Amino acid sequence: MRLKSYVMGHWHAGERDLQQLRDATTGQVIAEASTVGIHFAGVLAHARRVGGPALRRLTFHERAALLKALAKRLSELKEEFYTLSFSTGATRADSWIDIDGGIGTLFAYASRGVRELPNSHVYVDGEVEPLSKTGSFVGQHVCVPREGAALHINAFNFPVWGMLEKLAPTLLAGVPAIIKPATATAYLAELVFRRIIESGLLPEGAVQLVCGSCGDLLTHLTGQDVVSFTGSVTTANQLRSHPAVIRSAVRFIAETDSINCCVLGADVAPGDPEFEAFVREVVREMTAKAGQKCTAIRKALVPAARLESVTEAIRAALGEIIVGDPRREEVRMGPLATLGQRREVLARISELRREADLVSEAKLEPLGADFERGAFIAPTLLIARDPARAQHVHTVEAFGPVCTILPYAATAEAVDFARRGEGSLVASVFTADEAVARELALGLAPWHGRLLFVDRDCVRDSTGHGAPLPGLVHGGPGRAGGGEEMGGLRGVMHYMQRTALQGSPGAVTAITGRWVRGAREIRGEVHPFRRTLSELTIGETLRSGERAVTLEDIERFAQLTGDTFYAHMDEAAARRNSLFGGRVAHGYFLIAAAAGLFVDPPYGPVLANYGLERLRFAKPVRPGDRIKVRLTCKSKALRAEKGYGEVVWDTQITNQHDDVVASYDVLTMVSTDPVDGG
Repeated sequence: MRLKSYVMGHWHAGERDLQQLRDATTGQVIAEASTVGIHFAGVLAHARRVGGPALRRLTFHERAALLKALAKRLSELKEEFYTLSFSTGATRADSWIDIDGGIGTLFAYASRGVRELPNSHVYVDGEVEPLSKTGSFVGQHVCVPREGAALHINAFNFPVWGMLEKLAPTLLAGVPAIIKPATATAYLAELVFRRIIESGLLPEGAVQLVCGSCGDLLTHLTGQDVVSFTGSVTTANQLRSHPAVIRSAVRFIAETDSINCCVLGADVAPGDPEFEAFVREVVREMTAKAGQKCTAIRKALVPAARLESVTEAIRAALGEIIVGDPRREEVRMGPLATLGQRREVLARISELRREADLVSEAKLEPLGADFERGAFIAPTLLIARDPARAQHVHTVEAFGPVCTILPYAATAEAVDFARRGEGSLVASVFTADEAVARELALGLAPWHGRLLFVDRDCVRDSTGHGAPLPGLVHGGPGRAGGGEEMGGLRGVMHYMQRTALQGSPGAVTAITGRWVRGAREIRGEVHPFRRTLSELTIGETLRSGERAVTLEDIERFAQLTGDTFYAHMDEAAARRNSLFGGRVAHGYFLIAAAAGLFVDPPYGPVLANYGLERLRFAKPVRPGDRIKVRLTCKSKALRAEKGYGEVVWDTQITNQHDDVVASYDVLTMVSTDPVDGG
């Protein structure tokens, strides 16, 4: 089949300079690709002029809804993707990581978009910064979508997950994407992308696809664009040093080569749960996707005293792995993606063997496949018996089913061997000794983007060494690219511009849609709790009457709750503490008493109070003091499919001198429609 690019609203098939794409198992040509004839300046212009404005018109919640709908649609079609995925060399289990993992990332970002982002166009980053003594001049950081395009350059090993894990935070941020899959497996990315376009869920220009060379696309990048790259460090450096990237300071996110390791703690012995988990993880990371994972374990660091037992256990487990046609149910490991990739891996193994010995050299006879036609390679385990003097085992990545065992004498030496990778995506530690775990964490954290600690308490629930998760950053320092993908909202912020606002509380309130103390209060004759979500106005305020706090109140609250802390019940002891100078009211009594001052009791639009945030007790309240409350609608967010919204109320309790004694946010659910009796 002739792969097509989707650019400027239509499908384009190049007619010249066709590159052939082959089935990884049979060697059969299954697709051809070319981008000859594409006007790449027009591709970027289409994203900026059509896709960007369409996405920015939507709120964060509306964009999250698109992600959720898209994830549901792709879930309905995934069997079609699984069938084609076999051609990449992936087994059914490998494809689950790629296909279900990618769709799951869409679902995860859809959920986070609703839970953690406002139903508006501006993300408020952090708290207000007071810039004057009077409070009339404040600062506030905000994030808004960049007005360029995101160029996603993906790797061959995960044609679906690699595309969707970049696409989810980009679309949620409100930025259009131009997706450039690795050509070797672009046929699977193109199929998934085609189904995305056919769904009709995304605005025109929100996504475009380039199957083949990028041509002169990078030449037309500007400072509003973002490049997100996954691949080799050599290619990353070439792209990062492109004149247009340098000239316009184009934001560049990279995830590149990584010599990841796992460490077996010196406290672990054969038969321990941590020992068995270590062996399973090494074998899994060597054979999943035939070791073609940027997170795969390349170095297994083991105590010198455990070298033989670990080696034998891994060798025995690898002996159970059936290699062959991934379409066969009994096959546990398929071929590499291409014959060229096999040649590359064999060359890297030759380099490693200058410093390491092969554990076994079994002849590979792939089940149901021809070794010469398919890109097969045997799982390869090596031992570097003198890692302190080695170089290649710390710097050469064989991107396949290859791992080298390195013995270490002490924990500090294990840290040293791990750090020689010059920056990695992930390291894992298997130990039941928490002191060892802490020592390794402090030593490894500066050099790794993620650290996994496995002991008998979490071994059953651990997601594993090689599993990037949407809520955690995927990236690493140094050689690993210096970038971060996903990580919850951190991934979204890569595609947004953080700007510091300075101005009056009123101006900042108007811009952000979140009320700032000092801005205008809106007071009406109707209690705010009688208003539906649509009727409520940001800044709508209730100021309550006063309530005197008595000694009897304090003692009754202590009796009811059992909180008889001396500051509330022992006058002499309370006087000894200069913070109190005598008996004071419970802080939680003040919160409860404040609710009595501002709550409107009858059934109405306010459905529930679901929590407090940012609670601070600023000043003690003594018997005889009088308190009152100021309650202001700070922000509101619609949950359209649920029939209600979430309202945050900025709340302050003050005393008879107008001193603030407590401040906090009250969180409520408020109906979108009038409520009977409301």
